[in-house]
Amino acid sequence: VRCTQACTVATLRKSARGKRRWVGLDIVDSIQSREELEAILSQITCLGDNFRLYDFNQGKAIIRIPLDVYNSARPILQEGIQGIVSVTSSGKIKLVRVRMGLEVKRRKR
Repeated sequence: VRCTQACTVATLRKSARGKRRWVGLDIVDSIQSREELEAILSQITCLGDNFRLYDFNQGKAIIRIPLDVYNSARPILQEGIQGIVSVTSSGKIKLVRVRMGLEVKRRKR
C-alpha cells in the first residue's frame, strides 16, 4: 500500500494526549436525549466543556473527563445532580462498559 500525503501528518504520542477517566452514569427516565444530558452536565462548573459524552443508552451513559477535572467532579457526580448519578469509573472505557452492561455496536467499514 502506497502512502499518500495524508500519511505525513504527525500524530500525538499516547503520553502527550493527557490522562482521562471514563465515568459511568445512571440517568433518570425523564432525560430522553443526548442534548438534554449534555446541557445538564455542562452546568457542573468544574466540568464545563471538559467532558465528552460517549454512550447514552437505556438510562445509562458514559462520559470521558480529564484526570485533573475528575477529582473535583467525582463528589458532585456521586452525590447526584438532576437525576444523574455516578455508578463507576475507570481509566479504561471497556471496564466501565462491562460494569454497566453496555454493548458497543461496531460500525461496518
